[in-house]
Amino acid sequence: MNRRDFLKVAGMGAAASALAACSGPAAATQAPAAANNDLPQLEWQMATSWSPGLGVLFGGAQKFADRVAELTGGRFKIVPRAGGELAKATEVLDVVSTGAVPIGHTASYYYLGKSWVMGFGSSVPFGLSASQQNTWLYHGGGLQILQDFYAKKFGVIQFPAGNTGAQMGGWFRKEIRTVADLQGLKMRIPGLGGQVMSKLGVQVQNLPGGEIYQALETGAIDAAEWVGPYDDEKLGLNKVAQYYGFPGWWEPGTTLEVEINLAEWNKLPVLYQKAIEVAAAESNLKMLAEYESVNGEALKRLVAGGTKLMPYGKEILEAARKAAFELYEAKAAEDAEFKAVYDQWLEFRSRVQSWNFTNEFVMLEALRASQ
Repeated sequence: MNRRDFLKVAGMGAAASALAACSGPAAATQAPAAANNDLPQLEWQMATSWSPGLGVLFGGAQKFADRVAELTGGRFKIVPRAGGELAKATEVLDVVSTGAVPIGHTASYYYLGKSWVMGFGSSVPFGLSASQQNTWLYHGGGLQILQDFYAKKFGVIQFPAGNTGAQMGGWFRKEIRTVADLQGLKMRIPGLGGQVMSKLGVQVQNLPGGEIYQALETGAIDAAEWVGPYDDEKLGLNKVAQYYGFPGWWEPGTTLEVEINLAEWNKLPVLYQKAIEVAAAESNLKMLAEYESVNGEALKRLVAGGTKLMPYGKEILEAARKAAFELYEAKAAEDAEFKAVYDQWLEFRSRVQSWNFTNEFVMLEALRASQ
């Protein structure tokens, strides 16, 4: 057996062992099937979009890296670096695409300026819940569509590696009740959510997470969205804005991702590639579970400390939904790349939501009524 054939067999065996380990509670303690001495010792620096103080976001990148090391017997080490160290928080894709950094952990909607297709890899207004997003990615053709697009356009391969769940609807220094209240508001909001808000009269800004507090405190912006109660509390946004909007209609289930330079990916042994795939899938599941666990308690603390919950009224939600789909349709009419993804995504959205509206959402309403 030549070395290449051996690597393929070893990689498949290790991947199968790792995947089996994912199914049981002992996943974190099981060693890979084989970390052969013929496999290279590698250490990659990972650019991220996150501050180390954000324990779930940066922690998700760290847990991914730790799992890759575990699955390769310590021979493949990835070192996550804070946003701003290897690249600006919103330029991770750039440095990975050029090969300046081999791997990154980020959110695809930071790169809408390159293509609106990037929104689908993360979240789009009135799109998919976390469960629906994962279904589209893993069983609805979404991941293959995105990987083909990334490879062709950026020379990158990406994998889902985290999900925040349904986000909150932002912090405001004044109460917002109508669309008129949004006119001229200066708000930090990225992605297609920012495009929709702009259409509703908001002056949109895209700031890294670490700059939001100061911008709100000084009045440079009037409102900002980040993630949800746990992370927003970490940033101290409740100290500089009183009203906390919900729901976060622009991010109903936000996926984060690992991006790897495709040339570097192709150099990896199959075992290392499979380790990345397994670690990313685990991170995607576990980050969502962690956020679901910590957000509720954080919200209780915020409300107890004086935060005022502010639901978006029917007028705003209907105006935002109308604006969102007008934007999608207009973009599809002029951008063939966007249209190809949008048409497939829209058909899937209709199908999966029809099922969920029939069963799960009705059940949730019944559970809510019984409390």
